[in-house]
Amino acid sequence: MARVVILGAGISGHTAARYLNKWIGKNHEIVVVSPNAKWNWIPSNIWVGVGQMTEQQVTFDLAEVYSKTHVDFLQAKGVSIHPEGSATIAKPYVTIEYTRADKAGQQENIEYDYLINATGPKLNFNATEGLGPEHGHSVSVCTAQHALEANQKLQEQIDALRKGEHRTLVVGTGHGMCTCQGAAFEYIYNVDHILREAGVRDKARIVWISNEYELGDFGMGGVNIKRGGYITNGKTFAESLMVERGIEWIIRAHVKKVEAGKLLYELLDGTFHELEFDFTMLIPPFAGVGLKAFSKSEEDITSQLFAPNGFMKVDADYTARPFAEWSAKDWPRTYQSPVHKNLFAVGIAFAPPHPISKVMKSPNDTQISPTPPRTGMPSAAMAKAVAESIRDMINSGSDKPTHTASMSEMGAACVASTGSHLFRGTAATMTVFPVVPDYEKYPDYGRDMDLTFGEIGLAGHWMKSLLHYTFIYQAKMKPGWSILPD
Repeated sequence: MARVVILGAGISGHTAARYLNKWIGKNHEIVVVSPNAKWNWIPSNIWVGVGQMTEQQVTFDLAEVYSKTHVDFLQAKGVSIHPEGSATIAKPYVTIEYTRADKAGQQENIEYDYLINATGPKLNFNATEGLGPEHGHSVSVCTAQHALEANQKLQEQIDALRKGEHRTLVVGTGHGMCTCQGAAFEYIYNVDHILREAGVRDKARIVWISNEYELGDFGMGGVNIKRGGYITNGKTFAESLMVERGIEWIIRAHVKKVEAGKLLYELLDGTFHELEFDFTMLIPPFAGVGLKAFSKSEEDITSQLFAPNGFMKVDADYTARPFAEWSAKDWPRTYQSPVHKNLFAVGIAFAPPHPISKVMKSPNDTQISPTPPRTGMPSAAMAKAVAESIRDMINSGSDKPTHTASMSEMGAACVASTGSHLFRGTAATMTVFPVVPDYEKYPDYGRDMDLTFGEIGLAGHWMKSLLHYTFIYQAKMKPGWSILPD
């Protein structure tokens, strides 16, 4: 009997657990380790952050769902990986530390035959002074609890606007190396929508601030899209949305410090600026969660398994080279560790070989360019592929993965929906294929333009609502879940 341990129960970790339970759960052990008691459908935190959904609508209890399966759930966080075992433990194992109240702080060693690192990101608010809801002056929608606080502070601004006061609301990225511009992009349109619904939009100044070189980059090296039969670029698409709604924008920006009511930021040209605000939601940069790795002799081998940013190295080409020499072929396909064949990393937990957008630095040597997005659909696709490979490796006894899910061979869809009302909402829908551009296969734009397009309208809003309920249903492993798309 083999034991598969999965660190993390977000989109990628939970996807892997669902499929492994279906395929091998009756004959093998599956253990999920997550510090969080609840699963969170993060894309819908946007709606929680504007008061259109409750926390209960975007989360559910993991233990309750796993209790109906062959999956053992441990509410704990991974501390260290011991891929060679130790002097006293022969098999590979991972050290975990419980976060559940009755066992908080207690550590335990969990042996494994296969390990999937799906820990996701550390929300690195400390990278920017004064950033974040806990110890800073900005709010976030990265967790359901953060989104609840964001909405509370947003409603305070709406109350002030109703009294005739003027307010400045700033939304975007809180560091020059952030990813997840799409989440902030969607949130700013929901804020605009809510203010219009409240009848106070005319008294509010809304400003977008981002590390993108051009609007609509989203960390994907710029996007050209087909719309209405013609090809345009993401810059034009995004700018038109903002102009239509009276939203100002600041791009090529690195937020250096967030003070109470004031942003201090640097532009790519090396100049420094300030922006006063009454409300600001800024996405933090991501880092690895801080897992350590040790050899059998207790030597620290963290640098062998992980990149300096804390993300795990997999079957990518990490050779340093100029931007012009970066290739779609550099990106991982199997997400297997090159050092230990029973170790995988999926979702945000794997280390990208390089950014997708060109790295840009100011004259002050400050990097101001997005890091690669790898959430949502790509996370689920790679998790399913790894689960399939582990299933086949267990059954065959081989150490070779059987399935692939390269971001240079898969597409992704972003549906930025405003409001959750069935008839008053709208959405900007964008699909790209592939996520990582391949200029050898698609020399003109790096992507298949028949599968890369953008639209605006009510249909996209309905799609976003449908996806919310579909993915919640699927994640709860309700009857027929496995025939639904990931």
